[in-house]
Amino acid sequence: MPIPDDPDDTLTQPLWTAAPAAAPLLGVTVLWHPEWTRVGEQFVGLGGAGELELSRYAPVFSRPGAPGLPLGHRGVTREPLTLRRDRAGNVTLVPPPSARMLIELNGAPLAGPRVLAEADIGAGVVLCLGGAVLLCLHWMPALPRAGGVPGMLGVGGCALRVRAQIAQAAATDLPVLLLGETGSGKEVAARAIHAASARRGGPLVAVNMATLQETLAAAELFGASKGAYTGAQQARGGLFGAAAGGTLFLDEIGATPAAVQPMLLRVLESGEYRAVGSAQAQRSSARLVAATDLRLDAEEGAGFSQPLLRRLEGYVLHMPPLRRRREDIGLLVAHFAAARLERHGVAGLPLQAVGAWCLADWPGNVRQLENVVRRALLALDAGEALPPELLPAPRGPGAAPESTPQSTREPVAESAPASAAAPSRTVLEEVSEQAVLEAMRRGGWQIRAAAQALGVSRPSMYKLLARHPQIRPAHAIPRAELEQALLRNGQDLARCAAELQTPGEPLRRHLRAQGLAARGRG
Repeated sequence: MPIPDDPDDTLTQPLWTAAPAAAPLLGVTVLWHPEWTRVGEQFVGLGGAGELELSRYAPVFSRPGAPGLPLGHRGVTREPLTLRRDRAGNVTLVPPPSARMLIELNGAPLAGPRVLAEADIGAGVVLCLGGAVLLCLHWMPALPRAGGVPGMLGVGGCALRVRAQIAQAAATDLPVLLLGETGSGKEVAARAIHAASARRGGPLVAVNMATLQETLAAAELFGASKGAYTGAQQARGGLFGAAAGGTLFLDEIGATPAAVQPMLLRVLESGEYRAVGSAQAQRSSARLVAATDLRLDAEEGAGFSQPLLRRLEGYVLHMPPLRRRREDIGLLVAHFAAARLERHGVAGLPLQAVGAWCLADWPGNVRQLENVVRRALLALDAGEALPPELLPAPRGPGAAPESTPQSTREPVAESAPASAAAPSRTVLEEVSEQAVLEAMRRGGWQIRAAAQALGVSRPSMYKLLARHPQIRPAHAIPRAELEQALLRNGQDLARCAAELQTPGEPLRRHLRAQGLAARGRG
């Protein structure tokens, strides 16, 4: 729909107005506990200089609006670990005089007093008490509040901010641009915005722009009249029409073919579009939500229309990387492993593994964490020891934070840090052709599943597919071969993709463009 030119209609960040404290509060979040349902409980206090004692009986940990309990486990001694915060924001850890309770700080024993700078707390500090309880020390901009967003777990400051901004975005009809590293939850946020908006009764239509063939992208988005191009034997609707009255989610917007970008700009400016081969303008009633892990205003976004970018920036929401949400990792692990934990309790997951996961920086973010946890569950269900690659090396007690912290630890509008980008390049160069083929086979020829299995982003996965000698793009497969595969496989799309060795989703779109029917989704 058209966007007014009035600059007052543009929402800019920062937008969170949750009455933050004058100084950040010290949060202590339960990352792991022998009673696994207590994971995610918090104590939040010490808004200034003061002292906090952590012991078996104090303080009380709770969820917002719910009664609380102390840690209570016998592995945690009655003698407290003392936390002293000074006026500069430094926190000194003072272990109890006796050595009855083993205390670990970021994976290393804490033998004596240790001063943690404000930046250390900002990066998230992991404590292990008595070999049984994991806690995270972190800053909180305000007291936690009840209420959540479906699919978006988290109790820290970043999670609170994102939930507040999702509510603000949902209350408007502006286009939304979601920025964040791969795996940080952009699609979850897009679905949450739709679900909380006045359009929730309408359709939510999602498309990955990187999967669109340049020659067919316009028809895919806007529809086409009969005979508009070779193979268009009948008129077809586009995604804008399918999303009428609802939300159209354009994932990986940075991969939009250049020829389509002016068409998208016209929709945003005037609310109108034309189907391919048609002279009649149609009006769009769909709201646009776009997402990217690229900086479209920098070199990596070269070739992307800057006027289009400006229009998409009606509301910009930054999704924080998981390394800035360390306090949420335990909650995410418990969510991914809930079925096993319900059967076996915390004995179902080794504390060593959970501790290693809480200390890792996760360049692939939540998606990578989920993949690792699920692989670990498969190994444990088979009675196997966890392989070393599922236990990432910890940061270590002297590790520096990955960036200068803020009281809310909000991500800023920047590209992925070099520390996150470098592993992606290394992984891409080291992934073998056999590994790519095996990942596609195991993932049912779905690009997303294969990318997750390999630990690479979807744009990187497309590069791996493009240079693979055995994997063909759907448009390169002769029509006769497509027809024969459909006949042999009973028009089952997944089986056709496996036989033809081509990704399922592009195959589905190509078959539809050719007027060929297939069952199922790629």
